[in-house]
Amino acid sequence: MRLYTYFRSSAAYRVRIAMALKGLSYEQSYVNTLRQEHRTDAYAAVNPQRLVPALDDDGLILAQSLSIIEYLEEKHPEPPLLPSDLPGRARVRALAQTIACDIHPINNLRILRYLEQALGADEAAITAWYRHWITEGFDGFEALLASSPDTGSFCHGDSPTLADICLAPQVYNAERFGADLSAYPIVRRINAACLEQAAFADTWPDRQPDADI
Repeated sequence: MRLYTYFRSSAAYRVRIAMALKGLSYEQSYVNTLRQEHRTDAYAAVNPQRLVPALDDDGLILAQSLSIIEYLEEKHPEPPLLPSDLPGRARVRALAQTIACDIHPINNLRILRYLEQALGADEAAITAWYRHWITEGFDGFEALLASSPDTGSFCHGDSPTLADICLAPQVYNAERFGADLSAYPIVRRINAACLEQAAFADTWPDRQPDADI
């Protein structure tokens, strides 16, 4: 398998975590989105959306991080990233989508670049935008965790799931933008538990080979 990735991409970080948790070997192709390498015709031939990540599994090209992870979950079911019970799977997917569908899309690089280049927002305004939507999103996420007896050492129970795979990259980005996370003790506790695991720590953005490119 070959993963098209960028070290600071939250979505790519999710897939790296999932593959590490499942012990899957793969090669990496680095696509620097800051340098617009994802906009090239060569990469568009891999992923017409021109977004990272993309996964090439023996010629089968997959896009969208949650879809990729669910594909890996079905093809390589051990260790599981979703609970065995139907309500548990629904809860974990809802938590994952709270981040991947509600928080992340309006704070990713192409949105921030548009704010700057098309709307003339300065660095302070862009940072304020980012922190505002982190607060909006994490307020709800923290409440979801606090209100459920299924929250354990991780978002659901005592082993990492798809929800944690989405949470850790979002916390990384929030801290990079200096967001105040003091109001989210459960989020911070779970993120710390995640980073104690090699699958999260070894795939951490700043430890990737392309971080220095």
